[in-house]
Amino acid sequence: MTNTRVMVVGAGIAGPILAIFLKTRGYDPIIYERLPSPGEGGLSLVLQPNGLRVLSLIPGLIEQIPGYSPDRMVHCSSLDGKEDILTEADISPDAAREQFGFPFIAVRRAEFQRFLIDTAEKHGIEIKWGHQAIEYEQSEDAVEVTFANGVKDTASFVVGCDGLHSNTRIALFGKEKADFTGLVQFGGLSPTPPAFPGKFALVNNYGNGRHMVSYPIAEDKYAWAITSRQAEAKEDWKTQHVEQQDEIRRGPLSDWGFGAGDLVRTGQNIIKYGLYDRPELKSWFKGRIVLLGDAAHPTSPHLGQGANQAFEDIYHLMRLLKKYNPSTGQPSTELLSQVFIDYQDLRLPRTSELVRGARQQGEVRVVEGIEACRLRNEKIRIGSRDDAARKAMNDLLSGPFKDSEV
Repeated sequence: MTNTRVMVVGAGIAGPILAIFLKTRGYDPIIYERLPSPGEGGLSLVLQPNGLRVLSLIPGLIEQIPGYSPDRMVHCSSLDGKEDILTEADISPDAAREQFGFPFIAVRRAEFQRFLIDTAEKHGIEIKWGHQAIEYEQSEDAVEVTFANGVKDTASFVVGCDGLHSNTRIALFGKEKADFTGLVQFGGLSPTPPAFPGKFALVNNYGNGRHMVSYPIAEDKYAWAITSRQAEAKEDWKTQHVEQQDEIRRGPLSDWGFGAGDLVRTGQNIIKYGLYDRPELKSWFKGRIVLLGDAAHPTSPHLGQGANQAFEDIYHLMRLLKKYNPSTGQPSTELLSQVFIDYQDLRLPRTSELVRGARQQGEVRVVEGIEACRLRNEKIRIGSRDDAARKAMNDLLSGPFKDSEV
């Protein structure tokens, strides 16, 4: 008997991880990706304890992740000529493991993606590059997918992991209008600044009408991103032209305190992109096709939970496949509906709450006017001592399971 064939659309971050889980649990996954090769899009991300808890179910994976763990989290302010530490916390690997079970690991996105692709291929998973899915035709027991290059392929069911601009989502629910939030981010990679040597902190730096987050992705390199209110910018995550990068390096942000200006002045591969809101879906599946990660619940980056929530999606989807289809045999549409209904009923409310929280976090961080900024800073100080907020963060980072059901 042949293993049940599953098509994973998207070879970004979630797709390869899902495929590895499917393969090691007895399915036959294949990944299709619209790009011709692994991309350089995006800058970096922080793998948080809840995401790493899921990745720990793949033996040996965490130990090989190409990244770096910060020692502290610092919230600081550079406002009206005054520099101030608002709050700081120990998030070193030992402290994070003691509190949450797993550390924080910051990674360069492109390097992490290549690592996941290599790992998937070592598990015998085929990845077909340069295949943009454009049409999905469902039958009683399969899905036929047509690609822009004319190729067709068939699988028992399809999981759309194709990210923010998901073709799978459009095929299921139509094209939606994305609304510009008024916030723009730009960021880059920089040598570790003189203000930071030996400290390796994840730093949130607040200014008038702007916020920067920065963290080490290697002993000698930091990733950073600045959010501010600007005219609408494209959502393409592409590196700026040399002249545009030079303009940013020499601009007013180059004088920012707490090492932020050093990062801007020495920035490499600087990208700029607008932040957009999309309508919240009422359902994540139709028939034998289901969405996962950013394809299902695209979020602004202010909580740093995008990839980590995709990993939680993977955990629960695999848990429910095991529950309803323990033999990993060819599932009926009725069986898949039960899996997908339970999956979305659990995950849709949770991720919607986090998407709203991320949007609110961006609004709180980027305020304009000295008095408004002082009020924001005081809220950050008070919030670090708020028991309810700390419990919510602890619950988030301690998920999505205590004892794995996968």
